[in-house]
Amino acid sequence: MSGRKWGIIVFGDGMKRIRRVLVTLAAIAAAAALCWLLARWRGLILYHDQVDPQGWEVFGVDVSSYQGKVDWSLLKRQGVDFAFLKATEGSSLTDPCFAENWAGAGEAGVLRGAYHFFSYDSPGESQARNFIAAVSAEDFSLPPVVDIEFYGTYLQEPKDRDEVLPILEELLSALEEHYGCKPILYVTERSYQLYVRGAYEDYPLWVSMPVLAPVWHSWSFWQYSHTGKLQGYDGTQGHIDLNVFRGSMAELEALCRPEQGAA
Repeated sequence: MSGRKWGIIVFGDGMKRIRRVLVTLAAIAAAAALCWLLARWRGLILYHDQVDPQGWEVFGVDVSSYQGKVDWSLLKRQGVDFAFLKATEGSSLTDPCFAENWAGAGEAGVLRGAYHFFSYDSPGESQARNFIAAVSAEDFSLPPVVDIEFYGTYLQEPKDRDEVLPILEELLSALEEHYGCKPILYVTERSYQLYVRGAYEDYPLWVSMPVLAPVWHSWSFWQYSHTGKLQGYDGTQGHIDLNVFRGSMAELEALCRPEQGAA
């Protein structure tokens, strides 16, 4: 065979391989685009600035003193159905805006719940006392939340599971006994894997995972944005966290009725 014919054959085979690669890449891109569109349609992908997103019946926020003075009626008019309000942190800190937020959310008809920022450095019993002192059982709406995330040196060097679980167990047991319902656990993917997985699977989960829904978890609340923007607050933090509830409004309201509370 002449060199010219051989070159034509080799060139032709090369073009066929390139075409096959291009067709395969185009098919992969089309499938990925279809999956993306399907996930967007189902509400499993939410952008950071989506407010009261379609595909979800129940929309909410969570706030602390960083949001400053909150106009709860204005938030309500923007579609906010529920809110988690920071109440306490560790064994002694109370959010200075909690009482005002609690009253304001209730007056505006926003379903409200309180959350405690978990400390790795103090006993669970004293953390529970701090929260219980701030949030009376007779005023309670949504179950209490224990926010399990990382701070300070624990961002780089988290405490061992064996050190954390006794503190967490003491806190959760005291809250459940007082309020008559299992607390909600706020988790990041990292804190879930380190401390919650395999130990607290029967507790309601509030999962922080921007943009993409945590489809591999059995979760109740999804915090999909840390950088949302709404009107109605004037604090040092210009953003507000955005959340959805995995259920109907009636199902959310059912969470507000614990089987029993403290006398």
